[in-house]
Amino acid sequence: MPQVRVELAERSYDILIDRGLIGRLGTLVRRAVPRVTRTLIITDTNVSSRFGAAAKAALEAADLQTIKATVPAGEASKSLAQAYNLYSACINAKLDRHSVIVALGGGVVGDLAGFVAATFLRGIPFVQVPTTLLAQVDSSIGGKTGVDLPQGKNLVGAFHQPSLVVADLDVLTSLPRRELAAGMAEVVKHAIIRDAGFLKFLESETEHILEVDPAIMGAVVENNCRIKAEVVGQDEREAGLRQILNFGHTVGHAMEVSLGLGNWLHGECVAVGMVAVMHISRQMGMLKEPTLPTRLERLLQRLGLPVRLPANVNLAALEQLMLRDKKVESGRINWVLPVRAGEVAVSDAVPSNAVTQALESLWR
Repeated sequence: MPQVRVELAERSYDILIDRGLIGRLGTLVRRAVPRVTRTLIITDTNVSSRFGAAAKAALEAADLQTIKATVPAGEASKSLAQAYNLYSACINAKLDRHSVIVALGGGVVGDLAGFVAATFLRGIPFVQVPTTLLAQVDSSIGGKTGVDLPQGKNLVGAFHQPSLVVADLDVLTSLPRRELAAGMAEVVKHAIIRDAGFLKFLESETEHILEVDPAIMGAVVENNCRIKAEVVGQDEREAGLRQILNFGHTVGHAMEVSLGLGNWLHGECVAVGMVAVMHISRQMGMLKEPTLPTRLERLLQRLGLPVRLPANVNLAALEQLMLRDKKVESGRINWVLPVRAGEVAVSDAVPSNAVTQALESLWR
């Protein structure tokens, strides 16, 4: 099966990409964490009904004592209150430091379960089993875990690398079109920041992607995992290179909070955020490929993603929310600015009027 290694010395792990992997989950978990005897599946109400029974059966077939804890589906579950409830589930499941938490779900479940794993008993192993495209190509990789606060996304969290990522391509066929499109926003992001050839591939294979063609989607997931693994392997804690993965996210995260968490999907907000930053890069004279903004917008639209701000957004409030972003240093935002396809630069020297003009251009 396709396999991508995230090289982080003693914290290194594999990303497995294939069809039918949930049915082999017990064997895969035992191989990644040899001393494991107990597992706790953390999932949400939507995913549990689709894949919960199969995952639990696969773990139990490998002689692992397994309990399942379910949280409500949606961004609101990424909270300290839900984390507290899950700590109780860990105690009831009699987890110890050789037990494994299995995060079965999308980005919300992965972030929440990872945060619980990072903090229960000061850290126990966990395995990511992402069930959305967005989680398979982005949030399940790299060890960022956390919960939201009312003031912003991911303001409380920890770096805690998984022991294994299991990307079962079969789950993608059950995704609603909107969820698939939201995941593709992160795919496009990776292509823009790191791989011009991959961007051309996405432009040429858009229709097959929307049809969830297994061969094409396998290539999409594998290419993305390789890009993110390479970046994370060089910069685990976002001290330098890893900042490029935030392309479009400063505006995107602010949009999510401003519009009400869950009203727009993360990928939808990131799509608009990438378009906004293209405008900023052009204004700053950083953009060396004049056709790139048009290519980006055209690709996003073909994928069914938004490229403009909604009429009900408050621009002043949006800009204030950006200043609460965890990537802000001394009141200055580190912007990831496209130079050309496959190349970006990071700058904290973007004037506020350039940001305002970019946002206004997407709001009219």
